[in-house]
Amino acid sequence: MKFALKATLGLTAAVLSQLVLAGKLGVYTSDANGFDTHTFYYDDGKEVTVIDTQFVPALTEAMVKQIRSETRSPITRVVVTHPNPDKYNGLPYLHKLGVESITSAAVSAEMPKVHAYKENFWVNTAKAFKPGTYPAFENVKTTFVGTKVVKLKSGETLSLIELKHPGVATKQVVVRVDQSGDLIVGDLLHTKAHLWLEGGLVDGKPQPDLQAWSAAVGELSALANGKPNAKVYGGRGDFITVAEAVKEQQRYLAQADTLVRDYVAELGDRQGELKDPKLAGGHYKELERRFSARFPDYKLSYMIGYSVYGLVDRDLDSGKKL
Repeated sequence: MKFALKATLGLTAAVLSQLVLAGKLGVYTSDANGFDTHTFYYDDGKEVTVIDTQFVPALTEAMVKQIRSETRSPITRVVVTHPNPDKYNGLPYLHKLGVESITSAAVSAEMPKVHAYKENFWVNTAKAFKPGTYPAFENVKTTFVGTKVVKLKSGETLSLIELKHPGVATKQVVVRVDQSGDLIVGDLLHTKAHLWLEGGLVDGKPQPDLQAWSAAVGELSALANGKPNAKVYGGRGDFITVAEAVKEQQRYLAQADTLVRDYVAELGDRQGELKDPKLAGGHYKELERRFSARFPDYKLSYMIGYSVYGLVDRDLDSGKKL
């Protein structure tokens, strides 16, 4: 015991800092009513940081209930990774609990625009909500530019990092658990689950750019603090190492791009059906079927049926002869 004490006393501060026990990363996953989305939460033993909020307040409440069943550490902050409603619609509920909220200034600036677009879609087009029942909007309380290091009460740190390229949305923040190198990336990446291919909102209209998205995914390779076993935790699906996840997601994006372009070209003179509200749904279902056939081990094919219109419209509006 004396030898162990002497050895410990002789360690440098830098070495001692490496002995701090790592916190625990947990996950709450909604059902299909919340689009099967993951919310992650990091408990350092003294406080909990939540990453993304769920689509409706009831699911945010269920997520908080799960966290409280697992730890006595208080929820002190929530980070929003990107401006899609399943990532920020729960902010009003968390704000009432006194939780700090944070994202990049760029993501924050996009959130009101996306909220208006999505509320109109879900209320007036999809009719999934009656007027006045769609989740109320509140923006984050704190913003940053570039990178922000959050020091937790345990002494551990989380780095919030803006990506250079657009991905699932026009702006994106990645959360890195600095001690492990693990990356929490929202819907930038799904492993073995289909992506939401709608695209980020540009000038009031979704405009997917899968090449830029692939470049954004590629940025993850340099963010894992040199930890070869670091994992990526995406908004849906499984969790695998950064190197594996980047390779698989870039493969998916490349094939998705080709699959949609080929389908639109195949329609020839029938391409106008893709702009007809009465006929377009059938084509989206066919694309959903083709994605399922191309990626048989992928879950959540309904994501394609809802979101592939963004890629379809991109091809129709490109002005190129397909």
